[in-house]
Amino acid sequence: MRYSQYFIPTVKETPSDAEVISHKLMLRAGMIRRLAAGIYNYLPLGLRSIRKVEAIVREEMNRAGAIEMLMPAVQPAELWKESGRWEFYGKELLRFKDRKDNEFCMGPTHEEVVTDLIRKEVRSYRQLPINLYQIQGKFRDEIRPRFGLMRGREFIMKDAYSFDVNEAGADVSYAKMYKAYRRIFERCGLKFRAVEADTGSIGGTSSHEFMVLADSGEDAIVSCSACEYAANMEKAETRNAPACEHADPRPLERVTTPGQKSVEEVAAFLGVNGAQVVKTLVLLADGEPVLALLRGDYDLNEIKLKNHLGCAEIEMAGDDVVQKVTGAPSGYAGPVGLPGKVKVVADLSLQGLHNFVVGANAADTHLKNVNLERDFSVDGFVDLRNVVLGDACPRCESGTLEIWRGIEVGHVFKLGTKYSKALKAGYLDADGKEQIIYMGCYGIGIGRTVAACIEQNHDENGIIFPIPIAPFQCIVSALSAKEDAVKETSEAIYQELLEAGIEVLLDDRDERPGFKFKDADLIGIPLRIVVGAKNLADGRVELKERRSGAVELLTIAEAVAKVKATVKEALQA
Repeated sequence: MRYSQYFIPTVKETPSDAEVISHKLMLRAGMIRRLAAGIYNYLPLGLRSIRKVEAIVREEMNRAGAIEMLMPAVQPAELWKESGRWEFYGKELLRFKDRKDNEFCMGPTHEEVVTDLIRKEVRSYRQLPINLYQIQGKFRDEIRPRFGLMRGREFIMKDAYSFDVNEAGADVSYAKMYKAYRRIFERCGLKFRAVEADTGSIGGTSSHEFMVLADSGEDAIVSCSACEYAANMEKAETRNAPACEHADPRPLERVTTPGQKSVEEVAAFLGVNGAQVVKTLVLLADGEPVLALLRGDYDLNEIKLKNHLGCAEIEMAGDDVVQKVTGAPSGYAGPVGLPGKVKVVADLSLQGLHNFVVGANAADTHLKNVNLERDFSVDGFVDLRNVVLGDACPRCESGTLEIWRGIEVGHVFKLGTKYSKALKAGYLDADGKEQIIYMGCYGIGIGRTVAACIEQNHDENGIIFPIPIAPFQCIVSALSAKEDAVKETSEAIYQELLEAGIEVLLDDRDERPGFKFKDADLIGIPLRIVVGAKNLADGRVELKERRSGAVELLTIAEAVAKVKATVKEALQA
């Protein structure tokens, strides 16, 4: 492809509405353009990288035995009502009516549609297992679309769905997809972790997220320093550590703490460690108040509490609810002497803790030397907190937990019978008995993978694409393109690389060398051959590697051979 005939509208200045680096660079590099909030045009350069990811995904899905199909983007409401997700999914589901007043939605995912297909077509155990996948546009009406392709409303996704006769078969299908996902992201040239994750609105029994490691990642992920354990922050487990203090209970003491509300303020005022202050959080679980207790130096993990309570929604209570439940203003709630009956759940870290501080359920007042059982009781001890750096690994004895930043690009779920039971998708077993199908679902954000790659691979000059998903593998920059020798040599190199199967961009524009170099760095092409009159007089050209910045003066034959070898090696990795 010749640059002069291609459409790459690069810009020098960073657009004002771009926040994260991938959004900034994809706009500057002419890869995407905004149409509406969270909705983008994929320009030729961006589309080439997206198609590269799609090709890798297709190859690995096909290799794993999945079969490609395509389902409609528009879905009837009755399927979502049948599964119970029409209301549960919330406002992210874009709903509308057709001219006959029938309700529909734009598909954010396709569990209902594919399950409906299978229940109509599968009759016997002999037809299972089966795994169907598609690569298709999705729409989720995000309340705050931002970060370009990282969190858009319309996006390209690969979603696959497996159907098996039993749980053991579903585990086999899940393992195949897990391995396929690892191969996909390895082939894309990404540094990633597969982590245990919460199943969220998709549901099911267990799941793994595939997270690209990047300092700008939205999500915190946790891994063990000694074993293979890894999880996202929502799912990461804690192992109960010894209590801060093992002392005999002291007499309960009521103390005045005027204006001291936060853990830090109370601890400093009373001269105690923050770990000895137990905070009492008042929350609403499906509208019902519940108290969560945890050490002052820890943060509540609302997903863990939500899963423990089995509720659909959980949120922090407002000041009016706090006053009603505890009899005190916010900042002074505590579990001792509550005015009414309310469920109280304590974090595991409180087991064995003695003589701690809590709110006294009265303004400007706290209680010292509080002890469980003597002063109050709880409805259970549960892992409620976010893990912290250095926590003991929950799976091995020697490891400690490390915390990274990551970007979710893929998610695999064991759905079990959540959808097949709701939609009555079954089969006849060998004995002619009706059985329920076991399912799994597996998603990859295609555009998000490209954006995450840029978050992980860039410098101050622009994008640094790994060769497997770069829009072009090599760029030939013709300096003084009007000079016959430069023009002819650049053309010859371009044609030779094309014939060798190298995806090459010939920068034949009549522009200054510095201008061409800046564009080449910005769009992130991994290899650059520079053809200039001065070096050409010695029979040489310059070969530059974008990632390392290494520059070599080589003969034309040497440069072409090295490009071929480098690309071949990268694609075989």
